[in-house]
Parts: sequence; C-alpha cells; structure tokens
Amino acid sequence: MTSLLRRTAPRRRAAKAAAGLLAVIGLTALPAGSSADPSLGQLHSQLANQQARQQHLQSSLGGLTRLISSLSSQISLVQSRESAVQAELSSDRLALAAAQTALRRERRLLALLRARLARARIQLSRQLISSYESDQPDLVGVVLESHGFNDLLERITYLKDAEHQQQGIITVTRSAKAQADAAAKRLAALEAKDRQVTADAAVRARALAGMQSLLASKQDALQQAQAVQRSALETSRRRGRELQASISRIEAQQAAAAQAQQAQSPSSAPTSAGPALGPSGGWAIPYPIVLCESGGQNLPPNSAGASGYYQIIPGTWKGFGGTGPAAYLASKAEQDAVASRIWNGGAGASDWVCAGIVGIH
Repeated sequence: MTSLLRRTAPRRRAAKAAAGLLAVIGLTALPAGSSADPSLGQLHSQLANQQARQQHLQSSLGGLTRLISSLSSQISLVQSRESAVQAELSSDRLALAAAQTALRRERRLLALLRARLARARIQLSRQLISSYESDQPDLVGVVLESHGFNDLLERITYLKDAEHQQQGIITVTRSAKAQADAAAKRLAALEAKDRQVTADAAVRARALAGMQSLLASKQDALQQAQAVQRSALETSRRRGRELQASISRIEAQQAAAAQAQQAQSPSSAPTSAGPALGPSGGWAIPYPIVLCESGGQNLPPNSAGASGYYQIIPGTWKGFGGTGPAAYLASKAEQDAVASRIWNGGAGASDWVCAGIVGIH
C-alpha cells in the first residue's frame, strides 16, 4: 500500500501543477476522456468543412467570372445593336421632319387653291347670273344698233371677249379644282407616310427601351450574385480563421499541460491506454501531429471518414494493410503499425494535415 501511495503521489502533484498552469492560461483542467480533446477533433472537422466550402465557393466564383465574361460579350452586342437602332431612329426622325415640312407646305398650297377655287366659283356664278338677267344680243341687233363699221367691230370684239372671259373662268375653275384634288391626294399620301414613319420610330423606341431594360436586369442580377458569393466566401474564411485560432489555442494549452506533466513526473511510465499516452507514449508518428489530429484518443469517424488515434481515412487504412472497415475499430497496435507504414520515416508526413500545422514536414 505504501509503495502504491509513493507511485501515485508524483502523479497527483503533476495533475495539480497542470491544473494550475491551465488556470493561468484561462482553462480548467479536465480529466482524461472529457470533452476537451474530442472538441479538438470536432474543430478540425469543422475546419475541413469550411475549407471544402471555400473551395466550392471559389469554384462557384470562377463560374461566375466566366458568366461575367459571357455577359460582357452580350452587353457589347446589345450596345452595338443599340447604336444601330439609334442611327436608324435618327434617320427616321429626319425623314419624319422632312415629311412634316412637306405636309405643311402642301397644306398651305391646298388652302391657297381652295381659296382660288372659291373665287373662281364666285366669279363664274356672277357671270352666269349677269348673262341670265341681261338680254342676249344677237348678230342682227348688233349690226342694226351699231353706228358705223368701227362700232360694229367693237361690239363684235366685246362679245367675243366676254365669251372668252367666261370660258377662261371655267378653265381656271376646272384647273384649280384639279390642282386641289391632286394636292389633296398628295396630302393623303404624305399623311400616310407620316403615320408610317411615326409608327416605325415608336417601334424602334420600344425595342431600344426593351434592350436597355434587359441590360439593366442582367447587370443587377450579376451584381447580386457577386455580392452573395463574396459575402459567403468572406463568412467562410472568417469562420475558418476562428476555428484555426481555437485549434491553435487548444493545442497550445494541451502542449503546456503535457510539458508541465512531463516536468513533474519525468519517470512515469506510459500505459497502453490512448488518453494516458503522452509525448513518449509509443506513438508511430511525432506526438504533436497525434495531439493535433486526435488529442491522443481513439476517435470515431468525422465528416471526412477519418478515425482512430491517427485519423486515417478508410481508403488509406485499407491501402496500407489495415483490417476492418475503419481504423478506430482496430487495436492501437494495429493502428500504430499502419501509421508507421504511412509515415515511412517522414516521407508520408504530407498525409497528415496537422503535420504542416505543427511545422513538421
């Protein structure tokens, strides 16, 4: 009994010293098998998940970059089409302005012709009324009433002039009516052309507005997608940094506790149980890697499938001669043997992510 107490006393003192050291750095010492070591494995698993998420987001951003390039080509095409439509619209507006100018000119001409036609009709009406109300002189009466040959000639000339004037009024009236009709037809044609040009300009304006709306919609969607992707990536990176800081803090605390325990009981013999093993506990690879990977415990599989003291994934476990479906189901001795083959004198250090974290290459 005395010898047993003598053997356990140094361990108790080491435990108290470790508890004091952990209290100084801000943690309370936890017994073996508590949740402190598993939390390290969980943190590594979460960190791996965040790294996988970051890779996925970066891949998604790469696809978004390709989409941006494709959209830029589409934008250039739309802008080229927009320039062409603007040129056509300017040409149509010039044609519309010319048609409107001609339309105003024809309207003034039509108004003038209608006024002339009205005057001609009034003159013709007056001439007809005057002819109807006055006696129509015949040739015999003109000869008998004339005073000499000269007077006869004057009377005959007057009758002819009156007849010619009447015929001229009729001719002018008919010509003015024909001109008015032709002007009306030209006016109708110009009005139709005016309506067509205006309709074409409206169609092109609507097409241009649709192109601009499509362009703005694509730009908004692209900006929103970029904002969402960048925000998600930044959130994941920030979470990764937090996890890495937590892992580093826990590893530092565990290393300090192990050093304190080793300093207090340098001659204590390691046992075969995983949690009780320390830096000299018979590990197949450097202890800092084991501490970073599993905390020295036989952990069940994480989200990536890695398990056991050395966090070996099933494919690697089977590839290096491990029995059973997973490492944590095998004995420590078998896990040591498989890990030793993977390590291969340090050649396989890159197979453990924690090797790079703790600075072992």
